[in-house]
Amino acid sequence: MKPKLLRRLSQAGVFAVFFFLFLNTEYKDNDILPYAVNIFLRLDPLMAGAATLASRTLIPMLWPSLIVLGLTVLFGRFFCGWLCPLGSILDLTSFAIGKKRRPGAPKRWRNVKFGVLAVLAGSALFTLQLVFLFDPLCLLIRSFTVSIFPAANYALNGTFSSLYETRIGAVTAVSEPVYSFLKNHFLTFGQQYFQLAALTGFIFIGILGLELVERRFWCRNLCPLGALLGLCGKHALVKRRVSTACTSCSACAKKCPMGAVDEDFTGTKYAECVACLECKETCPEKAITFTGAVSPKPSAPDIQRRTVLTSLALGALSLTFLRTEAKARYGDPRRIRPPGALPEEEFLARCTRCGECMRVCIANGLQPAISEAGIQGVWSPVLVAKIGYCEYNCSLCGQVCPTGAIKRLPLAEKTKVRIGLAEVNRTRCLPWIGASECIVCEEHCPTPEKAIKLRTEELEGKSFKKPYVDENLCIGCGICETKCPLVDKAAINVTSRGESRAAT
Repeated sequence: MKPKLLRRLSQAGVFAVFFFLFLNTEYKDNDILPYAVNIFLRLDPLMAGAATLASRTLIPMLWPSLIVLGLTVLFGRFFCGWLCPLGSILDLTSFAIGKKRRPGAPKRWRNVKFGVLAVLAGSALFTLQLVFLFDPLCLLIRSFTVSIFPAANYALNGTFSSLYETRIGAVTAVSEPVYSFLKNHFLTFGQQYFQLAALTGFIFIGILGLELVERRFWCRNLCPLGALLGLCGKHALVKRRVSTACTSCSACAKKCPMGAVDEDFTGTKYAECVACLECKETCPEKAITFTGAVSPKPSAPDIQRRTVLTSLALGALSLTFLRTEAKARYGDPRRIRPPGALPEEEFLARCTRCGECMRVCIANGLQPAISEAGIQGVWSPVLVAKIGYCEYNCSLCGQVCPTGAIKRLPLAEKTKVRIGLAEVNRTRCLPWIGASECIVCEEHCPTPEKAIKLRTEELEGKSFKKPYVDENLCIGCGICETKCPLVDKAAINVTSRGESRAAT
């Protein structure tokens, strides 16, 4: 089998597994998820290192990342060429663009990814978690969760609804079975809506659009995970070797998607090589092999000490600004964390903003934060009760969190966790202002003894059942705010007042 075909099969197989796990990151009539849906994140050495450094804690769930590091020492930056789901999407995008001439980026840009890695490391050393901004797996899952998949879900539902409304038998005879299949295997039960969906989607599309500049622009120049794996695999045992049969025809350099072939065509920038084997397949003299034999000293990445030190300093300096701003936000009443969330500083140190908890949230209540937790908390999960609520009999968010930022809680314990408190706005509540009867919030309250009580009072000769909150029973799930019939702003609101956090 040709190396290129073998790699394509590997990429397709791994992406199929990735997509299968993504689709199964949702409630399917079972309180326990049957698959390790977060395994790709747990295999990510960059995420594991950043979360460990920032939290000052060894996180047992992230041990699979050591497997990737170990294999990288043996085979180099193979993960990027053979396994990375984002890399596979970029290759597919490049294929769609075709062989049209691309301008290319200056070679010095390839050092940017090492600077990004240094910034992330510097910030993590000072307990500031910024890996979510550039980690490819976090970016991909968050983009799928918050933007791409909801948009596709919306478009497909709209398309098939329109086809059904045509009432043309020949059309619906085909469309309805297809729609039924999609609903059973791909589409979510209800349409999900997320804050920051547009921004998240534009970032993802921008990464794909960089393929117009050069092949794998993101991987060559920006990806910090690639930089980390490149440094770890620079002295790999199995690597590219060029024999004396080489005629310097330059075919390998033209074919290399990473620009890893040196100017003399015999040397290799091993920190860039993703072991894709395209050079081996294209060499007319069969002079290229990938073996474990002794080879000359590899070309070192051109990383200046000043660049590294500056990047580390920037990472540390960012702590001062972001932490000062975030401290002011810690008391923001809108910052309602999921049940099982660790204390705020520990939570932010561990949370990678991957979006797994938002994806699995049954009622669409968990949303990426905009300003609720300050700049440092952007994209971290918060409950926005106007959009959705925390399902009383659900503890899935703790099951999918790859770093333990959300502690996994038994359901019996989770139902007692208070994430906030509800409060009735008596200037808007229909019974309180004497507009009409309404007990929607009380009817939906899931706590066994009803945290929302009703008090019968007379107002202008009429009897009204007025709701009020028993703060000793309320857990802040937010269903009362979600179900409140007032359209613009609910008459009952949940805040983080009185929240309880999980012990570290």
